[in-house]
Amino acid sequence: MGDRIWTAECVADHFEEAFRTLRKLPPVKAQGFFNAWPQIVRTSREIAAMEPQPMRVWPSAAAITRLEQTSDWVLWIDEAERRLVWSRAAHVPWKQISGELGVDRSTAWRRWQLHSPRLPLG
Repeated sequence: MGDRIWTAECVADHFEEAFRTLRKLPPVKAQGFFNAWPQIVRTSREIAAMEPQPMRVWPSAAAITRLEQTSDWVLWIDEAERRLVWSRAAHVPWKQISGELGVDRSTAWRRWQLHSPRLPLG
């Protein structure tokens, strides 16, 4: 990764991947609670009548490593810039971001352009 040429688009892609990886992680549950009931044995007819469950795709170990690296980058920018960068990674519209930050749309875009390439790149 040391010989890679980093651009604002490259850093933005890195944050978008981190956001997608976070969404793929399993939900956090309270520890210590478990289900002692036995599994329900269903007939093939019952299974056919059930609504299909969405398939869950878990992130790879490499994706989680890149997520951790991106999380380290986030600590080096201040809170307003952090919200801006994560909102863009989540594809939040500029109009909504500018409302949350209390600035004009073009000002929010300029701040994003200014701060994206200055992230620590290693």
